[in-house]
Amino acid sequence: MSVLNIPPPAWMTDDVTLLAEQARRFIAAQFVPQLDRWHEAGIYEREVWTKSGAAGLLCASIPEEFGGGGGSFAHQAIIDREFSLAGFDSFGATLHSGIVAPYILNYGTQDQKRRWLPRLATGELVGAIAMSEPGTGSDLQGVRTRAQKSGNGYVLNGSKTFITNGQHANLIIVVAKTDPAAGAKGVSLMVVETDNAPGFRRGRKLRKMGLDAADTSELFFDEVRIPPENLLGGEEGKGFAQLMTDLPRERLIVAVHAVAMIERALALTIDYVKERKAFGKAIMEFQNTQFTLAECKSEATIARVFHDHCIARYLNAELDTVTASMAKYWLTDTQGRIIDRCVQLFGGYGYMEEYPISRMYRDARVMRIYAGTNEIMKLLIARSL
Repeated sequence: MSVLNIPPPAWMTDDVTLLAEQARRFIAAQFVPQLDRWHEAGIYEREVWTKSGAAGLLCASIPEEFGGGGGSFAHQAIIDREFSLAGFDSFGATLHSGIVAPYILNYGTQDQKRRWLPRLATGELVGAIAMSEPGTGSDLQGVRTRAQKSGNGYVLNGSKTFITNGQHANLIIVVAKTDPAAGAKGVSLMVVETDNAPGFRRGRKLRKMGLDAADTSELFFDEVRIPPENLLGGEEGKGFAQLMTDLPRERLIVAVHAVAMIERALALTIDYVKERKAFGKAIMEFQNTQFTLAECKSEATIARVFHDHCIARYLNAELDTVTASMAKYWLTDTQGRIIDRCVQLFGGYGYMEEYPISRMYRDARVMRIYAGTNEIMKLLIARSL
């Protein structure tokens, strides 16, 4: 679908290219025909997870010894890209495979890896991470959810909001305070297996501006007992450091989706203006249309080159927090500008729900907010000056 004519980066090896083609065919056959129905229903079926697992679209970068695909971040990124190119931006596999599973891989004990990763790879377990709370967004040191020692385990109390995969998730990494007096060093990550967790309750599926089928939810923990083996890594007080270490990957994942949505928006818009006529000629023939799309293609090309560069740096363990913050902020800002121009070129039809560009306009807006607002990204960048 790309309209950018950019040579493939070095990390786009033959096996990554083959995976992209396989993912594209599977998504087109199994999921694309259902997208409108899922958007109207406000949720997709639970079986989407197991179908994705069976097709090898979950946990592609998790080692084979733990049930994953045995690939690198490049394999994960190309699957995420294919979901967005197909318009399935509401599917929470990005968080499940790209954030939850790597937390367990990178910080979990051997037993935790063996218990959870194979079932995440098949879709038997759906992962979520519960950070945000009512009144607490980017300030993770300010969380109020408490995991208090009780016997050799813990009792978890608190509430979370804006949780991706909230209605489907049955394995949730919860950011909680194990020592409220210790600041950042008092934060731990507790893993809640919801199928056997009295006191755990799912709240409402939140109604949002966009990503209609995404099951973003409130979650509540009322005296939920956590066995000691569900403290991620087995050591208290490591949660904040674990969260900070993995943020560059999370922000790079957002950048991957932003660039894929930009390319999809451009492709749809170019097709439309070549077919749509006004005053006896195709809209594409008007100089205003040509200049607008020339600007969009130029900005999109710059965005894609930076995106490819950041992935290469991540694969070489060289992507720092500042560069990841630049990618997240600039690429999502660019995404918003380009999709807005594309809507304008569609005219009144761009405002109509049956046209994908309308949905993309709404869906794109949150990307400047989650994974750390773009204002937070600028603060992080400024500290490097």
